[in-house]
Amino acid sequence: MSLRVVRLGTPRHANEGLRIGTVRRPPRGVKKQDYAKRDYFDVWLPELAPSAPLVKYALSEPFTPKRWASYSKRYRAEMKKPAAERLLALLAALSRHTDFAIGCYCADESHCHRSLLKQLLVEHGAKAG
Repeated sequence: MSLRVVRLGTPRHANEGLRIGTVRRPPRGVKKQDYAKRDYFDVWLPELAPSAPLVKYALSEPFTPKRWASYSKRYRAEMKKPAAERLLALLAALSRHTDFAIGCYCADESHCHRSLLKQLLVEHGAKAG
């Protein structure tokens, strides 16, 4: 059992399990009942998405190593809030018993919060696949 990191809206992997959307907003132009059918997500957890001001910062200009380091630090700080910490602990524990995937819309995983989220989950004891 383990967790996987995916891009929302892409075809599901074999044995991917439950797909969790960690984005601030649901997909535009997609009916709620079609989110899972169209490979977006089964469950939406916007509490694990970066805050609106942090998303605005991320989209304001291209990432440089310095900007990515700043973004990473700010996202990690947001994930230290009690509600986020509880969700991280829950998902880390679940990863040891079932398969699931966390995802976002970004094309480049290396400059997306989902890569940081995976690191945080592993730090909380998650089993990553």
